[in-house]
Amino acid sequence: MSRRLADLLQLSPHPEGGAYREFWRSPATIAHPGNGAPRSASTGIYFLLREGEFSALHEVRSDEFWILLDGGPLELHCIAPDGAHSARILHRGEAGKAPDPIHVVPAGHLQAARPCHGVEYSLCCCIVAPGFDFADFRMPPAEELIARFPDLEDFIASLTRQRAIAWQ
Repeated sequence: MSRRLADLLQLSPHPEGGAYREFWRSPATIAHPGNGAPRSASTGIYFLLREGEFSALHEVRSDEFWILLDGGPLELHCIAPDGAHSARILHRGEAGKAPDPIHVVPAGHLQAARPCHGVEYSLCCCIVAPGFDFADFRMPPAEELIARFPDLEDFIASLTRQRAIAWQ
């Protein structure tokens, strides 16, 4: 099912992991409050993670709304600039629980995601405001993150990639 879904949505590999396609970019532009650069007011992508895949720890200079659309529950992790680590399970009301399909990651927080254990795939919509631009995306190497947050070493090692991407 997940391969068919990726084909139907015309998704491409994302540098952080998983697959994506931008489906909307606001024609309105604003100055990004973090750096003054012109950005679309907001952007939206489909983002798919399959079993065994993960979205590596990364930072975006804008707020990012994660909305679970299809598939199984998604584990979403955040690390605040002060090192506080939090985790949320996004789900659509499984096991008699009230739905909790949405979470907002504040600008400048590290974030990572993966489908929960045994889940074939998680399909999300991610809305970024001000709009996403790779110039506002940073995927630090594990060594840098471990130096900043030594208490989270094992967690960081499990959700980072060899190739880092820095602010442009």
